[in-house]
Amino acid sequence: MELLLDPTVWLAFLTLTALEIILGIDNIIFISVLVARLPHSQQARARIIGLSLALILRVLLLFALAWIMRLNDPIFTLLGNEISIRDLILIGGGLFLLLKATIELHAETETRDQKLGIATVSFGFIIAQIAIIDIVFSLDSVITAVGMVKDIEVMIAAVIVAMLVMMVAAKSISDIIHQHPTLKVLALSFLVLIGTALVADGLGFDIPKGYLYFAVVFSLLVEVVNIRARKALTRKNLVTPLTDEEKYPGSNN
Repeated sequence: MELLLDPTVWLAFLTLTALEIILGIDNIIFISVLVARLPHSQQARARIIGLSLALILRVLLLFALAWIMRLNDPIFTLLGNEISIRDLILIGGGLFLLLKATIELHAETETRDQKLGIATVSFGFIIAQIAIIDIVFSLDSVITAVGMVKDIEVMIAAVIVAMLVMMVAAKSISDIIHQHPTLKVLALSFLVLIGTALVADGLGFDIPKGYLYFAVVFSLLVEVVNIRARKALTRKNLVTPLTDEEKYPGSNN
């Protein structure tokens, strides 16, 4: 009850919730790209299962904070940098994300006939891939939460609210991405950036995510302008301008 009456706790909760939603965007994009390979009737279920797995992993990791902290203990040295289990998870997840995003980019830029041959895969295989990347994103999310808030109740509440928001928004984001092929390419490029950042982080090179998000938001705004311009041009080409005679009948008499 004391937590509910403390305004600083509410501020921390709202801040962490917003940050968790922002950090979850890459998770949503990855899930959206993967579920597109499934039949339409299975896509909604795959999204819910994927995000539910992410929520469960985050909550379990929050209850294992002592274990999370031990993940930072170095186990060997590579290129002059101490490597921990956490670093290995980040490097492995980053390489997986790079590989998957590159394969999807290749498939997206193939001809239609070539893409039809790899249109769908099994439901279980998609969920397995989502689970793998959920581990990486969940670790990043929990470490962020631990660094911002001291009370585990606040962490769990913020994570749950953020995941519920993501579940509600996932379908809309997925639909927008797949309605516009250029946005899908942009989303996959964003995943390449995130994968690179994860590998760099695991090797001890810090790339502030703010820079990555700025680049993506800027590119997104440019693409939104392009989409609107193309729609306007399409409407202009579909509507034939009236001639002077049609505008002012009888003016030549």
